[in-house]
Amino acid sequence: MRISELVRASAYSAVVAAGLLGAAGEALALDDKVFDDKTGVKPESNPWAVFQFGFSAYKSGHKDQAVEAYRYAAENGQIGATWKLARMYAEGDGVARNDYEAFKFFSEIAEQDVEPGSPEESYVSDALVALGGYMKAGIPGSPIAANPVAAQEYYMRAAANYRNPNAQYEMGKMFLKGDGGVKASVKQAGRWLQLAAEKGHAGAQATLGNLLFQSGKVVRGLAMMTAALERATPSEQPWIRGMQEEAFALAAESDRRTAISLAEDILTKGGD
Repeated sequence: MRISELVRASAYSAVVAAGLLGAAGEALALDDKVFDDKTGVKPESNPWAVFQFGFSAYKSGHKDQAVEAYRYAAENGQIGATWKLARMYAEGDGVARNDYEAFKFFSEIAEQDVEPGSPEESYVSDALVALGGYMKAGIPGSPIAANPVAAQEYYMRAAANYRNPNAQYEMGKMFLKGDGGVKASVKQAGRWLQLAAEKGHAGAQATLGNLLFQSGKVVRGLAMMTAALERATPSEQPWIRGMQEEAFALAAESDRRTAISLAEDILTKGGD
């Protein structure tokens, strides 16, 4: 029996949409108060009101107005607006894709002194992971060269301080390979992968499952890889499927049946 893929809403939607979607009409009505077609965002506008307007403009497809509103709100202390601008530039969403511009916005966020558990934690956590990715690969045509050690430092901060599952997964992979200035350690890799897997991270579940399978824990390993495949995004599915199918081909039929049952239990209960 196939169990539907779990869908995780982004932290941004959870924090912002709850307060704004119900008041979308109100936010759109702010147009003549905060935005002028000739001059743009009006001086002395309330940054939070402009952020609300930007959100509503974005949702209604007016991304040019959203960008201007987000810029004003970001320049006046709204960290959520800075994060949204970073994401838009990183994804080429409503603006021409510009990874260096995104990097600069993410860097502004990462410099904020935000305590774990605060309402703005998700912005900093996500920014640190994004910066880790940029530093791991570098940004062609910009001053940002690949720096695995700096990438590891960003990932570690997000993983340890904010318990970000994507960062924990990246730390697990670094310890597996001995990348980013850390010494290769299967034990340390397993620790970080386990933390991410417990939060439902498909890549971490698959990687940890493969480690368990290779260490002789066949059923548990197969079950975790199977559950991970069910949860995986389309971009993750090919490599997870390849790993899972290779392991299944080596396992006994009885172990396969038991693993499938355990995978369904994992998916039903959540975590790993």
